[in-house]
Amino acid sequence: MTYYNKLVKSGIRPSRRAMLKGLGASVAASTLALPGYARAANAGTIKVGYLSPTTGPLALFGETDGYTLGKIRALLGGQIQAANGDTYAIEILDRDSQSNPNKAAEIAGNLILNDEIHLLVPASTTDTILPAAEQAELYETPCISSGAPWQAVVFPRGGGKQTFEWTNHFFWGLDEALNTFVGLWNQLETNKKVGMLFPQNIDGETWGNEEYGLPVPTRKAGYEVVVPGYFQPRTNDFSAQIAEFKKNNCEIIGGITYPDDLKTFVTQCNQQGYKPKAITVAAALLFPGGVEAMGPLGNGMSSEVWWTPAFPFKSSLTGQVSQDIATQWEADTKRQWTQPLGYSHALLEVAIDILKRSSNPLDREANRDAMAATDLQTLVGHIKFDGSPHKNICKTPIFGGQWVKGAKWPYDLKIVDNTVNQLFAPQQKIQPIVW
Repeated sequence: MTYYNKLVKSGIRPSRRAMLKGLGASVAASTLALPGYARAANAGTIKVGYLSPTTGPLALFGETDGYTLGKIRALLGGQIQAANGDTYAIEILDRDSQSNPNKAAEIAGNLILNDEIHLLVPASTTDTILPAAEQAELYETPCISSGAPWQAVVFPRGGGKQTFEWTNHFFWGLDEALNTFVGLWNQLETNKKVGMLFPQNIDGETWGNEEYGLPVPTRKAGYEVVVPGYFQPRTNDFSAQIAEFKKNNCEIIGGITYPDDLKTFVTQCNQQGYKPKAITVAAALLFPGGVEAMGPLGNGMSSEVWWTPAFPFKSSLTGQVSQDIATQWEADTKRQWTQPLGYSHALLEVAIDILKRSSNPLDREANRDAMAATDLQTLVGHIKFDGSPHKNICKTPIFGGQWVKGAKWPYDLKIVDNTVNQLFAPQQKIQPIVW
């Protein structure tokens, strides 16, 4: 298909063939004999496959990818210098997973086998990362990813005892997100009854797991948990779940949904007279667009927070801090900053760092070894695979946030809980939802 064969190039330097044609063979030959010239010429072309959901129900996760890729391509100027001193052309082939795990697997395989990439970079959501990582492991291609709880990338592939040779991932853990949710709820006066909302997919099964999912720390903190049947993604009817929550007088809702599903759920809660004090949902409440889509009902929604302009770290590529990145995005796009912005930047930081440190960035094994040895300060924190909590994992910070009415934008995301990470103090206290 032409979709798969589209090659995205970014300012690659003239080839040796073009130089010979332009200068004449004799002149070129004498030039090639000059000391140091070999290092100035491109030693080859590195191909990086970047895979993210830019269309479909998960498109908000990939909203910033095209913008960030453009910035990084311009910064690199089409080339990098590796640890061996050679300069290489670099192509970043970006592909859309279409929010579909089967498509993600197909495209990842195509990038590896047909485009012959040297590094695979799947960004955001389990539906994109997990199938891409499986392909990378199968075809022995180094793969660095971020944007999904690390357990969702490790456990479906064999659990904590299974380690991998070709796939590394950095992000916070499900346990930390769950403890963040409980930290948010502990600030509110409630009857400590929590209704849980999970979709029938890999994310829902992970978050709803009775051994390590959200019910575990919630019960441990003294809350009663009500889990009705899982819902089918993109359903138009949450009546059964709402009836169960009302019957059990659940004053808190927790779980994971996508934006469209949460909008439908909250709208039907309002229509059916069910008004919990807190709705704390992963994924759907990460983005301003998802909250704005709910209109007035978006006010007071709460969620985990991956990244905000308040993060104090600097980019290893640009030297910018998070506030600089967010301000630039808003000025360039006339849209509000959104959480994947920090992670799409950090993921490319790590990918470029791997290739720069590789003894031979055209060799997949050398890139795998460089990936395992990563030790880099990025826009989202320090990335190092030191074996804890897992050989292939590095954990990053997470906070609890609440959407409140904003000044410049309809809603602002405020940090209201730092139970898990104390990098900085909360900006304000969580408030119960006013319906």
